[in-house]
Amino acid sequence: MSDTPLTIKELNRFPVKGLSAEPLTSVDLVAGEGMPGDRLFGFARFNSGFDPKDPKPLPKDRFVVLLKVAGLAGLQTTFDDTTQQLEIASTQTPQTFDMRDPAASVAAARFLHETLGLADPEPPRFVSSAPHRFTDVSVVSPQMMNAISVLNLNSVRDLEERVGAAIHPARFRANIVIDGLPPYAELDAVGEVLEFGDVSFRILSRTKRCAATEVNPETAERDLKIPYLLRKELGHMDMGVYVEVVSGGTVKTAQNGRMHRD
Repeated sequence: MSDTPLTIKELNRFPVKGLSAEPLTSVDLVAGEGMPGDRLFGFARFNSGFDPKDPKPLPKDRFVVLLKVAGLAGLQTTFDDTTQQLEIASTQTPQTFDMRDPAASVAAARFLHETLGLADPEPPRFVSSAPHRFTDVSVVSPQMMNAISVLNLNSVRDLEERVGAAIHPARFRANIVIDGLPPYAELDAVGEVLEFGDVSFRILSRTKRCAATEVNPETAERDLKIPYLLRKELGHMDMGVYVEVVSGGTVKTAQNGRMHRD
């Protein structure tokens, strides 16, 4: 497929792994690097094995994430990576924590532990070790640690029609949401290039989906077995792709681009 037109509908970063998306209107990208500020922080579960002084990629379930904790979707969070102020809003009065303060960091972890009813015997720890990223595919390679996730809206729409249920794109927690490609065209385009102005991305791999996508981001309930439905309808569990930044620059929402062979 060559010169397929497309448009950026959303740009998102997830400052703290497992917590709310931060919508962006534009972002400056650098070749070989990931989405700025994306998943540089996380809440490591009790006995996760993560050492900030010697960071190693770990499976996603070593952190507080939707895969294990559906209730995370019921929290609205914001995080300022400059001041490290974390605000968590639930059914209670919003709580703000200065994550630079060790005592406040412990209090935030305890708040999550109690609010979400985490099964671990002790609260998680707030951790970071930039430039290490807590991406789901960080365990694959350093290149994949800096990969950016892309979701094709037409693929989601097609799955909706097949299963007869609304599927919110936010289930897939993508960095970039695009429109214009035929359904699933991105899945068969590994090695091809997405280009938006001066910025180009090479498609590295498909994104295999896990039970985190079962959680409805609006109700915080597991209501659709997305991996099962993907396999039933399409014969695989893939939705979206991972890309790497080949040439940097600025991308914006509503920006038009194209997909083509390199």
